[in-house]
Amino acid sequence: MNSIVFLLVVLPARIASHFQWLGPLIMRLVVGYVFMLTGWTKLNNLPLMIQNFSEWGIPFPEILTPFVSAVECVGGAMLILGLFTRIPASMLTVVMIVAIKAAKWENVDSLETLLGFEEAAYMAAFFWLAIAGPGAASLDRLLLRMTGQEDERRW
Repeated sequence: MNSIVFLLVVLPARIASHFQWLGPLIMRLVVGYVFMLTGWTKLNNLPLMIQNFSEWGIPFPEILTPFVSAVECVGGAMLILGLFTRIPASMLTVVMIVAIKAAKWENVDSLETLLGFEEAAYMAAFFWLAIAGPGAASLDRLLLRMTGQEDERRW
């Protein structure tokens, strides 16, 4: 029994411990890139996006459309860099909640449907980054190291 636990739990955990920096980095790069591009696209198509926001029933679409688009674009870039990661990740979590509620909620008939939306997967990724942080390969860690505030247990 001990050898099975070692092979299936302990050994994989030891191997993975050498790559803990990689998971958050890949997540930040993927979702950051996607949202930087979608935000940029929305910013360059504001009239159409304002119309969409209006149709979805989002209040003050003339104000919120450019704001949300900028949050997606700038927040995505910040995630790529790992800069102030928890702030854009938190904001983008809220954006995904609102996106589901505004644009997709009428299609939800089950938990399976809800969790099948790509927005739900993005929401989970952003929520994880907001809680777990950017990982060791980030500007956040560099800033902490430069200011003497780094705590190795965070990484």
